Amino acid sequence: MTFARVALFAVALLAAAAVSSFSSTGSGKVALSVAIDGAIGPASTRQLEEALDTAAQRNAEVLVLQLDTPGGLVTSMREMIADILASPVPVIGYVAPAGGHAASAGTYILYATHVAAMAPGTNLGAATPVEMGGLPSLPGGDKDKNQKGVAEPPGDEMMAKVTNDAVALIRSLAEMRGRNGDWGEKAVREAASLSANAALQEHVIDFVARDTTELLQLADGRTVDVASAKKVLATEGLPVETLEPGWFIRLLSVITDPNTAVILMLVGVYGLVFEFTSPGAVAPGVIGTICLVLGLYALNLLPINYTGLALMLLGIAFLIIEAFNPTVVLGLGGVAAFLLGSAMLLRIEGPGFAMSWAVIGPAAVLTLGLALLTGTYVWTARRNPPRVGGEAMRGLPVEIIDWQGGEGHVLALGERWRARADEPVVPGDRVEVIDVSDLVLTVRRRDASNNGVK
Repeated sequence: MTFARVALFAVALLAAAAVSSFSSTGSGKVALSVAIDGAIGPASTRQLEEALDTAAQRNAEVLVLQLDTPGGLVTSMREMIADILASPVPVIGYVAPAGGHAASAGTYILYATHVAAMAPGTNLGAATPVEMGGLPSLPGGDKDKNQKGVAEPPGDEMMAKVTNDAVALIRSLAEMRGRNGDWGEKAVREAASLSANAALQEHVIDFVARDTTELLQLADGRTVDVASAKKVLATEGLPVETLEPGWFIRLLSVITDPNTAVILMLVGVYGLVFEFTSPGAVAPGVIGTICLVLGLYALNLLPINYTGLALMLLGIAFLIIEAFNPTVVLGLGGVAAFLLGSAMLLRIEGPGFAMSWAVIGPAAVLTLGLALLTGTYVWTARRNPPRVGGEAMRGLPVEIIDWQGGEGHVLALGERWRARADEPVVPGDRVEVIDVSDLVLTVRRRDASNNGVK
């Protein structure tokens, strides 16, 4: 009877827990928050994608996308916009904290969100596309002139196409979300910017909020289009849970900097070179392989020009050959190829994603310096006498241990050797090696080479 009571009590507890859990999951809505702080790139895309997946799995009421960015890569920006437009969870774009901004790519992303807001003291705009990556155009020249005879930069036609495409994108987003498309075009063509209050007056954003609590309060009751359906937001008083980026996203944010990727590749190449020249060292090979794989993975995520990458690798190869076979020509050609490849590496540049000459220059100088230093050692080693084998023993001073007739034993390099001589010597004499044949040393008195002068 006691056992039956205990079992009945346990079943009642389990049932109560199940009902409580069901009721909490049914009514316990939550607002998730993710912060994009810094340049828009592959790491930002991955972070937003994971946040949207988590929000969908947990059936969150909204996802608050907090932005503070100078802009970034167009490819990553378009991926983020596509994820927001396809999201089953409403996304509230929020430019914060005070002093932050949503410039360039951040403006497009804010236009794409279902609800757009800014904190006081923030700004957005300056959405003009950055010039295509590559070599800088040469000044002067007559081949590119307009009808008035005024020279035009060679990239004008390409930039016009890019600008028109950006205008079409921001206008389409403005039409979808009911925002000011005229000002969006002005931000693209004229790099216009707005403060938070000015953006509210221009109908670029929906409201200004001091913090997340006020943001959710002001967003409550708004009707948004989510996955081709109307949804009324019920956000007032919702608990907010912040989604922190994982270790992989943090790693991506570091290695996808093109300058970091180039440094990783250099470390990887030279680590493998050191391993091949000194087999068994292990550490240079392991570190070099890891760095090379990380560098190539990072470059694969970036919009790179493979011609530039090929030139960089060719330059490194020339410098490695120069180190072992000094010719000067290969060294200068390697530096030139490395610098040209670095300048051409990125197909499209953006804020936070541009090759820095402060990195490229020292890397080229260091690479050339290592090549010259290695070449100097190789050249010196070639001119010096051999240090191993029979040739290295010529002229080596040795001591007679025992001697009978014309043969005996000597002490050379801490070892006992058979020896012979064409002149009389006695144990204890200091002689020198003049030849080595079949592990037998031919020696002579040390004063014999000095014409008998002691």
